[in-house]
Amino acid sequence: MEALGTLPAFILVFLLGSAIGSFLNVVVYRIPEGLSIFWPPSRCPKCGYRLKATENIPILGWLRLRGRCSNCRQPISVRYPLVETVTGLLFLLIYWQFGLSVVQTVGYWALFSWLLALALIDIDTMTLPNALTKSGLVLGIVFQGVMAGIPGIIGAVTGAVLGIWLFDLVTLGGSLAFGQAAMGGGDAKLAAMMGAWLGWQLLLLAGFLACLLGAVGGTVAIALGWLSRRQPMPFGPFLALGTAIAALWGEWIVSTYLQFFFS
Repeated sequence: MEALGTLPAFILVFLLGSAIGSFLNVVVYRIPEGLSIFWPPSRCPKCGYRLKATENIPILGWLRLRGRCSNCRQPISVRYPLVETVTGLLFLLIYWQFGLSVVQTVGYWALFSWLLALALIDIDTMTLPNALTKSGLVLGIVFQGVMAGIPGIIGAVTGAVLGIWLFDLVTLGGSLAFGQAAMGGGDAKLAAMMGAWLGWQLLLLAGFLACLLGAVGGTVAIALGWLSRRQPMPFGPFLALGTAIAALWGEWIVSTYLQFFFS
């Protein structure tokens, strides 16, 4: 009965998340193109046809159109409903984790939305736009200030500075060791954003997880022939995933590690 009582809340959270996911699709497409994310309204990327309200409903609109524009009949990428679904599920996960802790829940909804948009843009364009990393950094500082006051702001700024310095050092070291850039400049700016949201301790965990996941992902991609050994690979998605894991379960991971090795 308790689960049934919370079912309407979970449905509303998923619907909210999928609506945000629909907006993220716009962000991911338009920001790299230098276009406004607010105007014009959603339209077919092939023929420019303006979508009707019923065609623009998250997930259901794509299913209703059977994945094709109603005007030009060109295929609409399945990534649109996938992003909407994933965003809805992420909102549910955060709500399940933090419940009615409004500041934390809403804050992490914002963080995960930024991370998802940045990851997708990096996959598409191998860039991490300043508009998103800088605004995400500011939001992280505000979030920590609301959560913990002045000490939270100091911790966020410390984490941001450590993040950009640490990744700049990694980039410099990689350039000296391998004769080519190990990371793009956007990665360091994303690391600063990560530090603002997570603080310096969880930033280190997120960076470690990102490197571990990136190494595994790169090895698999090379083994399958998707990448050559010296071909650049977007690192933003791994940073985003490491940040998400650290935000949700970082405290537990760190405490478990310390307990296991130092108790």
